[in-house]
Amino acid sequence: MKKYKAYAKVNIFLKITGMRDEYHEIISRFMRVENLYDELSFISKDSLDAKANEFKIVGEFSCDVRQNTIYKAYIELRKATNSEALEKLMQTHAIKVDKNIPAFAGLGGGSSDAATYLKMCNEVLHLGLSANELAQIGLKVGADVPFFVYGYGSANVGGIGEIVEEYDEELLDIETYTPKIEISTPKVYQTYRRDFYAPIDGFERDRLKKSSSHEVLESMTPQEANDLFAPALQEYSELKNHYRHGYFFSGSGSSFFRVVES
Repeated sequence: MKKYKAYAKVNIFLKITGMRDEYHEIISRFMRVENLYDELSFISKDSLDAKANEFKIVGEFSCDVRQNTIYKAYIELRKATNSEALEKLMQTHAIKVDKNIPAFAGLGGGSSDAATYLKMCNEVLHLGLSANELAQIGLKVGADVPFFVYGYGSANVGGIGEIVEEYDEELLDIETYTPKIEISTPKVYQTYRRDFYAPIDGFERDRLKKSSSHEVLESMTPQEANDLFAPALQEYSELKNHYRHGYFFSGSGSSFFRVVES
């Protein structure tokens, strides 16, 4: 059965621009990490100890199936399409995930898996959904899912994740490093809002959107590039022991990344 790659991403920069109800609005440059990805495929349940009406994920996950982003993507896709073919597919097949992207790492692994699952179903079942329609479904699963649905190598992501604008640039050769620290994204955002809240203005937002990823990394410190780095350090002081010179912080962590110069 065909395998589909679910790539990781890093946040070249991540800045808060304001609040929308309880959500933080952001502007961020997402870049795909070419050398780090999960692989997803459909496999027949015939060889598995699985019931026909059981949604089955084969892979190394610490969460319950119903908490998995792939299952959540299935639920939202079912709601959006009422597809009998989708129901039948998941009655006869499991979704197999060869997991390489660390969890709770700021690399978008769960979101990428969800987006890839949506695209797999759309292709295999000939659902005929556009990328925009899949992105709208994916947004209900997680804020980062639309970026992975579109499949851009680099993009400016805004709002609460629903605005994804491709940024035309050459992808950087990125090396990631992930300490074994399980970080809570909601907790980091809460700490930011309580102790560090200082949204950037429209001029700075537009400047960052126009800057290349290389320019951003050359001109900003890790703290300047990512508004979540300082609150993450405050909540998880052990991060300080893992910080390496020349590395930047991705998302709410715990991953660091750097550009490998050729």
